[in-house]
Formats: sequence, structure tokens, C-alpha cells
Amino acid sequence: MTSIHRTLVPLLLLSLASALPASAAPANPALPRHAQTPGAIDPRVTQATIMSTICVSGYTRTVRPPESYTYDLKVSQLTSGYSYRGDTSTRDYEEDHLVPLEVGGSPSSVKNLWPEPRHIAFGASRKDALENAVHRLVCDGSLSLAAGQALFEGNWITAYHKYVG
Repeated sequence: MTSIHRTLVPLLLLSLASALPASAAPANPALPRHAQTPGAIDPRVTQATIMSTICVSGYTRTVRPPESYTYDLKVSQLTSGYSYRGDTSTRDYEEDHLVPLEVGGSPSSVKNLWPEPRHIAFGASRKDALENAVHRLVCDGSLSLAAGQALFEGNWITAYHKYVG
């Protein structure tokens, strides 16, 4: 990533955070702030391409952004107020893709990445279980790609109860 991008991403996030009222934070800390993180889709992944993209073993490794990008973004988001109860310790969060890479989420869009708390009832590990379940359903044809993606763009906890238990 260029130094210009490293400078512009945090500035953009700071301006977005300062423009949001405190009420923009969701009632449930397991859900992202929709105004900042509505989710974003990778246009290369379509229903027609899933067997050559997301359904190929190891696919996410080929599109996952570098840790330097996601770590810097996480720090910027946390210091600009995108934190749970004021906790800005990076180890307490996973910089997560709202729409997972496993179902065609955008790898590097700031609209799809957010600091997801690890140590809450519906934290990162529970969302990971849903991601795996939905990926299996999309790849075996039980669920369309668009329907799988929509589960994450809404309240993923509701989807967790339906598809994981």
C-alpha cells in the first residue's frame, strides 16, 4: 500500500466517524455501525463464478488484504471511536469483513471492514461459524450467493440462530 493510501484511509475514517452521531452505534456491539460499514461485494464473485472463486479451496488466501492494511485500518477505526465501551486495544478485536470473503465480500473496501469485538457473546468466533455454514450452503447450491451475502448485510445474529443454532 502506498504512503498516500496509509494517510488517506485514516483521515477518511476520522471524518466519517466525526460526522456520525453517538446514536449511530448499534444497540448490539456484535453488529457494525451500518452507516460506516454497510458491507461491500467483490464484483468478481457472481453466482456464475462461484465454482472458480469462493468454492475453490484456498480462495480467500488469494484475495485477503495484507495484515499491514487491515491492522492500520483497525487502529484508525478504534481511535476514531469505533470501539466497544472505549476499549481501543487491538488484540480485543478482529478486523473482520462484514460480508465474508467466503461468500464474495469485498476484500479491501472500508465499507466491508470493521473492528469486531472478540470477547462478547456474539463476537468474532460465532460469526466465523456462520461464515463457514453459509459458505457450505452457497457452494452446495442450497442457498444463492445473493441470499448468502444478504444474511451478513442485515443482522447476522438472526442468521446465526437460523443456520448454526
